[in-house]
Amino acid sequence: MDAAERAREVSRRLAEAYPEAHIMLRYGDPFQLLIAVMLSAQTTDVTVNKVTPELFAAYPTPEALAAADQADVERIIYRTGFFRNKARNAIAAARMIVSEFGGEVPRTMEELTRLPGVARKTANIVLFNAFGVLEGIAVDTHVLRLAQRLGLSEHKDAEKVEQDLMALFPREEWGVITYRLIDHGRAVCDAKRPVCGACVLADICPSAYAVKGWRGSA
Repeated sequence: MDAAERAREVSRRLAEAYPEAHIMLRYGDPFQLLIAVMLSAQTTDVTVNKVTPELFAAYPTPEALAAADQADVERIIYRTGFFRNKARNAIAAARMIVSEFGGEVPRTMEELTRLPGVARKTANIVLFNAFGVLEGIAVDTHVLRLAQRLGLSEHKDAEKVEQDLMALFPREEWGVITYRLIDHGRAVCDAKRPVCGACVLADICPSAYAVKGWRGSA
């Protein structure tokens, strides 16, 4: 089975296993989604969802966050880690949205990735979930790990992995495949102790039962 055939089977099986796969971050509009995704780097969606209600209550719009004191933002988001850099980027992004985009989150990859702290992964998530735009596949740690284990990419660089996955999955699946892979990574294909014995992909996975620490059942 080559990579293209495996990708088709991965897509089919994960669609059956995770029919409701979707983003777990909570947000009210494209701007809140953008900030939540920026905060999610190097932490969990659960942690982000704990801090964003206070953050968005205090700074509900780009204009409000653009005028924020960085120390106040840091106090609210400190649990997400790297809070100084995240606060600085969030405020700077809000200021650019106000000054260059009329207070509206931009809707293109080129414009979004001009914002401080926004790379392709964040832009892909915002474009798909906020605007239904499919420009690529968001590659987080789960997607990166599963792409390698499933033999869909040999690269370690996220953007190169994204290009490999974009070539294997049809464009209409680019948005949702991210969340199906993430759900499978969380539930079964754990970084340290994958549950190969309970995996719906085990018979087509080149790494099945080969990862140190694999388990036979959940």
